[in-house]
Amino acid sequence: MSMRNQKRPALHMNIAGLQAYLREQFGPGITLLEARAMGAPGTQGMKDFGYGKPVYLKFEQNGETKEAVLSTMRGDKYGHQFYWDRAAILMFQYETGGRMERHVRPLALGYVDHRDAMISLREPREFFILHEMARGYDYYLDLDRIKKSGLEAGDLSKARAFAQWLARVHGKKKKNPDLYLRRIRDLIGASECIFGLVDSYPHPYEDFPPEKFQDLERRLVDWRWKLRRYTHRLAAVHGDFHPWNVLVLPDGPDGDFRVLDRSRGEWGDAADDVSTMSCNYLLFGLYDQPRLGGDFERLYLTFWEEYLALTNDREVLEVIAPFYVFRSLVIASPEWYPNHPPRVREGLFRFMENVLSDEHFAYDRINDYMNG
Repeated sequence: MSMRNQKRPALHMNIAGLQAYLREQFGPGITLLEARAMGAPGTQGMKDFGYGKPVYLKFEQNGETKEAVLSTMRGDKYGHQFYWDRAAILMFQYETGGRMERHVRPLALGYVDHRDAMISLREPREFFILHEMARGYDYYLDLDRIKKSGLEAGDLSKARAFAQWLARVHGKKKKNPDLYLRRIRDLIGASECIFGLVDSYPHPYEDFPPEKFQDLERRLVDWRWKLRRYTHRLAAVHGDFHPWNVLVLPDGPDGDFRVLDRSRGEWGDAADDVSTMSCNYLLFGLYDQPRLGGDFERLYLTFWEEYLALTNDREVLEVIAPFYVFRSLVIASPEWYPNHPPRVREGLFRFMENVLSDEHFAYDRINDYMNG
């Protein structure tokens, strides 16, 4: 049996191999000073599942100390079973990340072969991406703090800054109806989007039984056909703009941040990014009460109102419902977020079901969707 058909053993990246790769990539005057795993289990707050395997690297080049992060992806059931699935995502990130304002800069792209050597495009085994090391802390830490002790000066400014950045990103449009339809098709049917997430839940799942999932899927097919009328909305997007993919820069002005892990395509509907961040304000708010109120309602409304004031995109309210379903399935997932109290998951499921019933999302009356 060829090596290509056997079960692949775990990757082993040793110090000598890393240093050899850095010298090949950047020149002979390289000394690797440090290599250590990032994002160890238990260090990601309420999130307990992820795709990446980042390694922090510190090296010296001709007397200058530099830092970088090397990442691979692990195989999983979200459409990443094969190394070419994972390669496609890393190649996309390498190609497009550097073109986005504030995104960390990709430095190199390569793969690991069968001998665990890090080389270029011969008998590929696995791909990885190397990007710059960005200073800052994960934005979810701010939300954890707000959950415990309330808003501080600058918190609302950050929400406005996120909306301002998205307004600029989404201002870049593209005429390609087929690409828009693909994004909607992927939103509903792709392995790491709605149908894939549904399949990832336990079956049967006591908190949301099969008949509810079936009803949800039927309603989403109706929304898929509705969204065929909105192909003119194709815009540049991030694709995964949530608090774990935003780095706040503490030494800069309020609202200074960088973004990580642009995902699921360079083009899509602005509703994707808007729903992702705003749904996380709902998530953190549900830890306090079974509706959105208090500090997290202020953050949510500040974000929405700033975005709408800058874009005047009221049409986003006509298309956002299925994007909220996707994000609700993610943040309610017992695999991705295993430690939610039952009331939090119940609240997300109520919102997810009710939001599909409205032709226009009433962002300023979100608690209308929180009733049983």
